[in-house]
Amino acid sequence: MARASWINDDTTPDLDAHIGQLEHFTQSLADGVIDAQELATQEQNLVAAMKAVEGSLDDAQHAKVTHLLAEVTAYSVMRTLHELSQARVANAVAAKK
Repeated sequence: MARASWINDDTTPDLDAHIGQLEHFTQSLADGVIDAQELATQEQNLVAAMKAVEGSLDDAQHAKVTHLLAEVTAYSVMRTLHELSQARVANAVAAKK
């Protein structure tokens, strides 16, 4: 099976297809609300995935994956905050009309 790239055009992260394959994620989003139990379940899934990979990495690979995880997390937080900011601006403009 061919490896699916993490990047869609050499410049844009594209993990949506990978995330879409996570059934628990799509089910959690179905109602538009992430409750505390769904978040706890995702945290458990993340810890399990991290444990499954971490032990198989040598020190250099571990450093690269650690950096990757940090960059993905930073991107996710920044993208969410940017989208929230854009939505706030759009709502403010719409309210003035």
